[in-house]
Amino acid sequence: MALNYVWILFFVIGLVIALIKLIIFQDYEIFKKMVEGIFDASKSSVMDIALPLTGVMVFFMGLMNIGEKAGAINFLARLLNPFMKRLFPGVPDKHPAMGQMVMNFSANMLGLDNAATPFGLKAMESLQTLNPQKETASNAQIMFLVLHTSGLTLIPLSIIAYRAGAGSVNPTSVFVPLMLATSVATVASILITGIYQRLKFDRVLIAWLGTIVTAIFLFAWFIQQLPSQKDIPVPTLLTKETFSNVLGNIILFLIICTFIIGGHIKKVNVFDAFIEGAKQGWEVILKVIPYLVGMLVGIRVFRESGALEAIISGITWCFTTVGASGEFVPALPVAIMRPFSGGGARGLMLDIFKTHGPDSFIGQLASTFQGSADTTFYIIALYFGSVGIKKVRYAIWAGMLADLIGVIAAVGIAYIFFK
Repeated sequence: MALNYVWILFFVIGLVIALIKLIIFQDYEIFKKMVEGIFDASKSSVMDIALPLTGVMVFFMGLMNIGEKAGAINFLARLLNPFMKRLFPGVPDKHPAMGQMVMNFSANMLGLDNAATPFGLKAMESLQTLNPQKETASNAQIMFLVLHTSGLTLIPLSIIAYRAGAGSVNPTSVFVPLMLATSVATVASILITGIYQRLKFDRVLIAWLGTIVTAIFLFAWFIQQLPSQKDIPVPTLLTKETFSNVLGNIILFLIICTFIIGGHIKKVNVFDAFIEGAKQGWEVILKVIPYLVGMLVGIRVFRESGALEAIISGITWCFTTVGASGEFVPALPVAIMRPFSGGGARGLMLDIFKTHGPDSFIGQLASTFQGSADTTFYIIALYFGSVGIKKVRYAIWAGMLADLIGVIAAVGIAYIFFK
């Protein structure tokens, strides 16, 4: 599938829905809202996404260059080579892309989205050097992207912060359910993409997957045993809230210091290496902006036309018609919006907090939805756009299918933990 068709589809559906609203329902403001949405999305794509990302990209691309010259990235690649080479058989052993992908996955797991993006874009660039068809996504690039869109997160910092800001008496209640839901989505993405790519699921790969899943469950168990801040009169590190907020940032800062100090020990001119890599970060941003603007404008047209609202209403009607339990239905809009717009899904989640309360079943399920997947279409535009890929093949449907499995898992897990 080409991004061209996806983009056209957003506009065509938006036009059809808008015409129906104009002719049948006399909604004379619909085209005004869509045009205003186009201008707003065009502006926010650059001002609210690309420009804030620029400084982060410049810094972490510079840091990545230090890590490459010092050998840190190759060390990560060697460390996880038995696992990574089975997921990415088209990537040579100990290739820098392996270590870069590990850095991306690690930052995502720690809830450090700003750091994950530069690492991921650098990994996509390295994978593109191995791609014989430069405008068509390779198997390795699709596996990487689908894994990224599964949104594996061990420390959901932002969601905990939003829940606390909404007055939750236990903002970390979603910690373990969210971790389990994202783990299911990640394993599903490996299986879906791996089966399609005919990967060999040998004993080594199965053992690695089993070890990773076991480690995640043990980490979830450890977090579950920690007391909540509200139960401890004196602030301490070993509470769910403090541990969640501190761990990810400590690890990231240690990585930064390790790269810089390690580079100096390895006789690398760290500042010159940083400047060299930082320049690449600016070049990546310039490549990405047109793709971001185009995709986000298309998604905004789709939303403003009411198409997304119609989908949500249709799914809700299906569940209520067949007599299924409707308790989770009010939280579904967050799950449906999430692949299209992180900001839109976040707004819906906050609205649910205001209407139902952050500690209600619906509020906790909406929080789990928000953290159990990632913004698939945004990631496709950002990552593939950074290297000029136009034919994404099966990346969209594989990512969306993994998202769907994550949503189903989130509903089941929510019933276990919150009902």
